[in-house]
Amino acid sequence: MNGFAHILNSIVNQYTLPEELIVIDERKAEKSQFEIGSVSTIVIKGNFKNQSEKVNHAIKKCTSNYVLYIDNSVDEIRLKRSYIDTAMLIVEKYPNFGMLYADYDLLKDETRREIRLLKHHAGRLRDNQDFGKVFFFSKDALKSVKLFDESLKYRALYDIRLKLSEKFDIVHVANKVAGSLYEVVAESKAHNVFDYLLVGKAVNREAEAVLTKHLQRVGAYLEPGKGYHKRPEPSKDAQFVVSVIIPVNRRPEFIETALSSVFHQTVQDIEVIVVVNGGDDDPTIQEVRKYMPEGSLYDETKPSVRLVVADVNNIGLSLDFGVKIAQGKYYVQLDSDDMLKPDAVEKIMKVYQSDEKIGMVIGSYEVWEKRPNGEFIRMEQIPIVTHDEWTEENGRNNLLHINGAGAPRSIPIQIIKEMGYFGINDEPYAQNYGEDYDLVMKISEKYRIVRVWDPIYEVVRHSGGTDHSIDQQTIDRNDEAKDYMRLIAVGRRQKLNAK
Repeated sequence: MNGFAHILNSIVNQYTLPEELIVIDERKAEKSQFEIGSVSTIVIKGNFKNQSEKVNHAIKKCTSNYVLYIDNSVDEIRLKRSYIDTAMLIVEKYPNFGMLYADYDLLKDETRREIRLLKHHAGRLRDNQDFGKVFFFSKDALKSVKLFDESLKYRALYDIRLKLSEKFDIVHVANKVAGSLYEVVAESKAHNVFDYLLVGKAVNREAEAVLTKHLQRVGAYLEPGKGYHKRPEPSKDAQFVVSVIIPVNRRPEFIETALSSVFHQTVQDIEVIVVVNGGDDDPTIQEVRKYMPEGSLYDETKPSVRLVVADVNNIGLSLDFGVKIAQGKYYVQLDSDDMLKPDAVEKIMKVYQSDEKIGMVIGSYEVWEKRPNGEFIRMEQIPIVTHDEWTEENGRNNLLHINGAGAPRSIPIQIIKEMGYFGINDEPYAQNYGEDYDLVMKISEKYRIVRVWDPIYEVVRHSGGTDHSIDQQTIDRNDEAKDYMRLIAVGRRQKLNAK
């Protein structure tokens, strides 16, 4: 039995049969013949410009009140026999029903893996969130938003989900064990933390347009140039232009290259604050002390190195400890396993000098890999990460659907304090992830965020890195964390616009 036959079989074997079946047949054969048993069947043939036009054509043929949309364009789908019964119970339970999606089983090489999806809420603004392959819609709800937008080529489902969520309930049926509503026969793919960098620009632009219209409809859109303020004056106690703050946990093998990248800055009016959060026995401490007075590698002509030791492995907390003692006017990010380009600080400061309403500067970066032999290799397959989806006009709105703002990030010390410091795993689901995402969104609501388009930073991938290999549970937890921050940001922006 071929894949499509499996799909049909799972439909006609439902405990409750559908009222009708509409098949969109894009094969070149002149005739379409399907043996569907007792289910009334409509076969649609034709040349459609995109998925939206195709699905809309089918919806208009529907005579029932609900539409079960099975997206088998890539993978084979098999419904559980109770799918329709479950969906109709959901309709009865939710008077304002708009759309149903559900957990599913992924079948690969005769191995079954249960895929658990995240519950919908108003902060689920990412266009890459997995909602599965099978969707049950209220036809009236679809008609109220004028069906699928046929001008969209890539993100029509993203658009319809956001539109429906504004007026109707988006319902998710979860699975504990053996509770999925359907199966997907497909090739599973390992997660790559840099996947989002490889998405085409046309896709990103379309997703941005969809999100922007959604934010406008719900009152969370920030107009270009509106609401910007002059940044606060630096503390009178500031002694340096920049404080580079490096949180680190048991990475003695990396701290030398990170510090060296600071020492070679073209601007030397810098202090380095290394916050070792692995406790008193963290071997990184001894490596850092080599660069301090009386250390074997100390050089009084280079930027001074200060050491803070903590015994709580919390990235945001470490950054905040550094901010509390910082004597610089501006914070510049440097992860312990990454490196600054020699002109990083110089280029960042030039941006600040261009406008007193700039409250944050974000650079561009290259992705490097550290081989087991210690050699650093530029990962040429990943282009320079400029985050050029950011624009002066709409960047702070688009920020709500992208997972990364870029690196390195620089913020005036006084603004960090004004906005309430970095997150310290005090947001729901946050576990050493997204510690500055909420901070960035808050800053964007009051100050300009401007970019350095030249690469001024080197992100280093290695086997011990937190982004080297991430399991699905961690991915979901991280998504939960940032989506919650987005949820809060939407509410905050709605209040700003209501003033």
